[in-house]
Amino acid sequence: MKDGVAIPGLFESKKMNKKFTDIKNPDIKKWWRIKYIKWSSWEYWPMWVVYLPASMYFIYLCIRAKSFCFFSAANPSIENGGMIFESKWEIFKLIPQQYYPVTIIIREQENINTLISKMYDAGLKFPVVAKPDRGERGWCVEILKNITAAQNYLSKYPVDVLLQEYVDYPIELSVFYYRHPDAPSGIVSSVTRKEYLKVTGDGISTLYELIQKNSRAFLQLEQLEKLKTIDLSKILPEGKIEILVPFGNHVRGAMFLDYCNIIDNKLNTVFNTVSKQIDGFYFGRFDIKCNSIEDLKAGKYFSILELNGSGAEPAHIYQPGFSYFKAQSVITQHYQMMYDAAKANRKKGVPYMSLKAFRATNAAQKKHRLKVKI
Repeated sequence: MKDGVAIPGLFESKKMNKKFTDIKNPDIKKWWRIKYIKWSSWEYWPMWVVYLPASMYFIYLCIRAKSFCFFSAANPSIENGGMIFESKWEIFKLIPQQYYPVTIIIREQENINTLISKMYDAGLKFPVVAKPDRGERGWCVEILKNITAAQNYLSKYPVDVLLQEYVDYPIELSVFYYRHPDAPSGIVSSVTRKEYLKVTGDGISTLYELIQKNSRAFLQLEQLEKLKTIDLSKILPEGKIEILVPFGNHVRGAMFLDYCNIIDNKLNTVFNTVSKQIDGFYFGRFDIKCNSIEDLKAGKYFSILELNGSGAEPAHIYQPGFSYFKAQSVITQHYQMMYDAAKANRKKGVPYMSLKAFRATNAAQKKHRLKVKI
């Protein structure tokens, strides 16, 4: 499916495309097309399939560490090492404030009046980005444009939520950083550029029709129809670009691009400067926005949207067309980094999370997600 966004998958052919056209039942046609898109490109495969080969190496490291939960010691200052059900708010409290946008937390029991008061005290104005304090992969992230939207958000998501100043820098990146606890400096090991889900107008087709022609956007069509945030009947002028989902999350349609070629001493210096000010952080990924790559390397005009710990991925592997087998190598290399950081911290007295604590945390996470009916 050469639609200007997706790179042809492993099993694509003109014969297969003709078969989709020949299917008369629209529901069956839609079901088969979704399955075809997902299975022809491994970036859409279930996580257990993506990680299956690399998980063998993770088990080997568990045996060496004599703990299934050694990952918790990789970042001693982050809850559970940042692998599971960690609080984003607690992580922000570790980061110097000049590096991230104005962010506040609204507790589950607090109402819209408290939200308004906290926003006023923080100097925070709409639009704001809202997200659960505990969550991952773009779960329940929304842009709130006014008080009504904020009230609706609190009603829909009865959990602790973060409200964050909207950052309008044009470039969104994920930057993976690692530093051995005994080393004076670390390295950037992965950089991913995130392109929001978008379509380009032809002056004839409606947004709905453009989405139908775009395999990446087609996977998000049902959700777009449900949210009703854009007019799908609108005809875009030729050449006009429409952002369908303004978030850099892969599960919400963003395309991840391998930007590891920008890694150099300047970039390493910037993230060493930032990371060494975050006590107890050694392994994880910064999700940031910046004005330009040049400004980022100069250490200016960038903002940290989120910092993820042991559960983070070197997201550049999800570039369309990236080798599945090369991805396994990248994942295992990062597992080794996590193990090295955890082992070094263990020698300094940092305990590994117990299996009992892990089970309890996992149960708490499941219970937390059940509060949200979406």
